[in-house]
Amino acid sequence: MVPAKAGKVSTLQAAVAGAWRGADEKARDRWRHPLQSLEFWRVKPGDAVVEFWPGSGWYTDILAPFLHATGGTLYVAEVQPDSPAAQAAGAAYRRKLDADPMLYGPVHITAFGRTSGPVAPAGSADVVLFLRNLHDWMAGGFAEKAFRDARQALKPGGVLGIEQHRAAPGGVQDVLAANGYVQEAYVKQMANEAGFVFDGSSEINANPKDDRNHPFGVWTLPPDRRSAPRGQPDNPHFDHARYDAIGESDRMTLRFVRPT
Repeated sequence: MVPAKAGKVSTLQAAVAGAWRGADEKARDRWRHPLQSLEFWRVKPGDAVVEFWPGSGWYTDILAPFLHATGGTLYVAEVQPDSPAAQAAGAAYRRKLDADPMLYGPVHITAFGRTSGPVAPAGSADVVLFLRNLHDWMAGGFAEKAFRDARQALKPGGVLGIEQHRAAPGGVQDVLAANGYVQEAYVKQMANEAGFVFDGSSEINANPKDDRNHPFGVWTLPPDRRSAPRGQPDNPHFDHARYDAIGESDRMTLRFVRPT
């Protein structure tokens, strides 16, 4: 990791291009379009942003340096640490931040899960981001809580940005989202029921090659490249070629606003 001075990451463009982002991370930009997505979600210098379930920190590597350099604030709602796996993931994420405090600045770590408290002070956030997590919360039975917690954290007029694997329209949505895909209309319905107003969509992260016909759900595709059912050993004879040719999943990119 290459430490960066704050003045060098005062734009989103500079943060996306940052030398501290590894080659593997940047290789995914063609699928996730972080600059265009963050601009669509109206992330601005000096904002207070809440990132739900950051994983290993793919988006944190962009958001934290940018917000630190511009006088903003980043709240990160980790997976609620109620299991050894969640605790280990949280510890690894914090080690990443602690390795370069000059780059990341003070990241305010909270938690989100079935019984978690506020993800940020009420009415403090300009933007809240759900980044490919909604299917997990549906499987866990607390997706509606995510929308409520986001609304509580946002200022009036604040933005909820969502990136999510997109199911084909029509039919009945699996409420557990077992294959990782969620219908766009279903997401809009959940947001509306939580008091959000739909404010726009983008095809930035669309992938028309994704037919959603994968043996192990969306996780068959890159970057997971699953070759066996969850919990079973990888299958060394599984042919990834067809799924690698598709690339990463087709995704909706949505923007909602908390009404003033």
